[in-house]
Parts: sequence; C-alpha cells; structure tokens
Amino acid sequence: MARYLEVHPQNPQPHTIATVVRMLRDDALIAYPTDSGYALGCVLGSPTGAERIRRIRGLDDGHHFTLLCANFGQLGQLVHLSNTAFRSVKAATPGPYTFILPATKEVPRRLAHPRKRTVGVRIPDHPVTTALLRELGEPLMSSTLILPGEQEPMTDGWEIKETLDGAVDVVLDCGDSRPGPTTVVDWSGPEPEVVRVGVGDPSRFS
Repeated sequence: MARYLEVHPQNPQPHTIATVVRMLRDDALIAYPTDSGYALGCVLGSPTGAERIRRIRGLDDGHHFTLLCANFGQLGQLVHLSNTAFRSVKAATPGPYTFILPATKEVPRRLAHPRKRTVGVRIPDHPVTTALLRELGEPLMSSTLILPGEQEPMTDGWEIKETLDGAVDVVLDCGDSRPGPTTVVDWSGPEPEVVRVGVGDPSRFS
C-alpha cells in the first residue's frame, strides 16, 4: 500500500520532504507533483525503479527517462552541450521543458537510450520538486505519469493513490498539479528539434 503524504504547494514542510527522500534512498518509487503534472521518480541507482516505471506506463526499452536536476551545474555533469545548446537550454530553465542530449559517463548505461546514448534532462520550476531535489542532493530519475492509453499526465494526488496504490510506494500530494506534459526538445544534433509540444512554449526553438 502506498504511503500518502500531503505537503504545502508553496512552502513544503521540511520533515515531509526529508521522509520522502529517506524512502527514495531505500529504493522507493514515488509519485510527485511537478510543473507539468505528476511524475514517477526514483534514485539513479535504483535496481528496480526503471522497470517499475516501464510497467506502470507500458513503455518499451527505448523510452527516454528524464533526469531531474536541481540546477544547471548538476545538469551539465550529465550531458554534453554545444555552446549553442548551452545558451538555449540555460535560457529555458527552470521550466516545463525536457531536453534530449548526449549523455556523459556520469549517466548509468541502463538509463541512456540504448542506441543513441542520449538522455532526457530538465530543471523543473515547482517548489515541491525543487525541495525534493535539494534534499536528495542528486538528480532524480523520472517519467511523466501518463498511464497507457492516455494523452495527459495525472494531476490529482488522491486519484493517483487510488489508481496506483499497489504499484508505487509514496504519493506526495500538494493539490492539483499543473496539467500538460513538458515540451520535449531534441538537442542531440546540430539544431533543436521539438519532438513533443507540451506546456512550455516551443516557438523559442524554431
């Protein structure tokens, strides 16, 4: 049964955030709010998290997981950025964008795309997510909580608790989260390619 924890949307209680981080370090899979709906998350070193996320979402092995970062310095340790990509990504963060970029050796091989050796990264703009990342002190492996057959991410914590009670370990609820997935931009080539239009304005990459 998933543990259900409520937290203030703007000023998340430190003890609640610390509880979630302790569970993450014990290999928990959490459902948590972001600036683009709810997401599923676990630590990078989780031996079970990636497969559990794939099972919940009905994903294949080619799916790009997203590594959520607390700041640009953390992001820069995970991916290679050209000068042009650096300026573009930095200008759009924090915010509801996911960037696909070539992974560095810091990214576990199992989390990168098996053929392209790329990974999705982003810096969210949400007080609860930011508090989690700061307390954790490392990137969070994540995937938008879109169930099979659906187009939009889940946005209600209690509904997630009822739907995924046996599939996740923690549901962190701060009220309705902003709907809509992130805008995904592939920056693995010389020019950006918008591969999914979501909450973030895609025109800045055209």
